[in-house]
Amino acid sequence: MLFKWKWIALFTSAALALGACGQSEQTAGTEKENSNQAAVEKKEEPKTEENSKEEKEEAEVDYAAAFGEALAELDKAKQGGKVDFSKVESIYKKTLQPLVQKRDAEFEDTLDQHITTALAAGKDGSLEPLVVKQIFDKLMQKVFYTTIKHEFTEAEEHWANKEEVKEEMEEAKAFYAILQSTVEKRDAAYGTKLVDAINGAFAQMEQAVQNDDALAFALGKQVVDKTLMKTFYLASGALPHGYAAKAAAAAKENEKEAKVEQAEGWAFYQSVYPYMKRHAAEEADYILKQFDLQTDVKTLDPKAVNHAFVRGWAKVALHEYEESKENWGQDKSVITALEGALFINMIENDVKTLLGDKAYDALNDQAARYLEAAKAKNKAESDKWLPQIEAALQQVIEKAK
Repeated sequence: MLFKWKWIALFTSAALALGACGQSEQTAGTEKENSNQAAVEKKEEPKTEENSKEEKEEAEVDYAAAFGEALAELDKAKQGGKVDFSKVESIYKKTLQPLVQKRDAEFEDTLDQHITTALAAGKDGSLEPLVVKQIFDKLMQKVFYTTIKHEFTEAEEHWANKEEVKEEMEEAKAFYAILQSTVEKRDAAYGTKLVDAINGAFAQMEQAVQNDDALAFALGKQVVDKTLMKTFYLASGALPHGYAAKAAAAAKENEKEAKVEQAEGWAFYQSVYPYMKRHAAEEADYILKQFDLQTDVKTLDPKAVNHAFVRGWAKVALHEYEESKENWGQDKSVITALEGALFINMIENDVKTLLGDKAYDALNDQAARYLEAAKAKNKAESDKWLPQIEAALQQVIEKAK
């Protein structure tokens, strides 16, 4: 038997706990977006000596090296070697756990609990080492992803102090460097140019700092954020290379391997679940259930998972456009117009499959035109394109049922 029942139950409850905190994380993110304009105009708040010391110490920690060392030890299981879980626990507690706990506090998450529990389960043999490795690896990637978001927020909150903003940007880039190999793998699998998009966005943000252009900074931030979200989607639920498809294929021949890949899909999905949950709860929870370790991997339906993702992201895009319309004339309208376009781009291949290349190209063009209208505050032009975008997204949702 691959898993002892207590660990199946534990990770089922872990999934539910992550789901429960999802709306809080998304609400917090939305509140930060709504206060973006005020935040970037706000004068720098003084820092205490204790806070400055803490941030300096955190910046000096080599998270990449510690993460790599822990993964190298866990990776021994691939060759059938014995993993020294005490060593991994020591690395985690000494170097990585403080960062995880900070993000847990900030985003009302419980990743530290899930990681420490998984390592303990690997140590006492209750959970397969390869499953532990995937949970540790992908949940830590979520921590690095949310830390990038944290650094961007810090930069906006201290916009008046450009030296500090530059420091926050360097830290964000350092955390992205840990995730870059994951992005590169998706580019190789799908022929995308996600790495180029992220590098270009970072360059735009650095230029925005020099130009004191808060809106350009906020737009670049969205490109980094949503491109990383697209990476996690491609890794978990996209066809044909997502882990839903991989797990389903493996289940026909090797259930043990399939369970590992199901766990990998589950862990990757945690980075995007909160965002989808807020505006497409039915789809978000369906995907979560499919990846749940208690779900028989032989029943995992990759096409249904993919279609749930497509419907979910289309619904999220519709929400972003509604936000843009409600905040017309403000920076928020431009930012959410870009977000809508980025969510459309997230399901590019899916829309082409469902509606055809021409339909996607038309939708993409409409999204670009609406974004330009939002930037120019041209209401007549925006009213021309928005209904077409909304109709196309509704068609995507219907086709993906």
